[in-house]
Amino acid sequence: MNHLPVFILCLLAFAALAASTDRAQETLFGRELAARVGRRLRGAAWMLLLLALAVVVRSQGWGLGLVSYSGHASLAAGLVFVLLVALARRGGAR
Repeated sequence: MNHLPVFILCLLAFAALAASTDRAQETLFGRELAARVGRRLRGAAWMLLLLALAVVVRSQGWGLGLVSYSGHASLAAGLVFVLLVALARRGGAR
């Protein structure tokens, strides 16, 4: 199994989840987005996470797939967190 597609799906999902929060919107865009945009970002993020789970479970089965998914999701969430902290300390993406 190629782990890159699952990792990219998780990374996009956590980036969308982060972008749906007011605090991250201030850091990334310099303003808060409309509430419906935040809801759509959250919905898209959850769909990406479910898609990543389906891909890895179909490829590796439930036993190893859940472990692999957990690792990919943790790494992606950590990377998004570190990038948001770095952007906030740098003064945002303005």
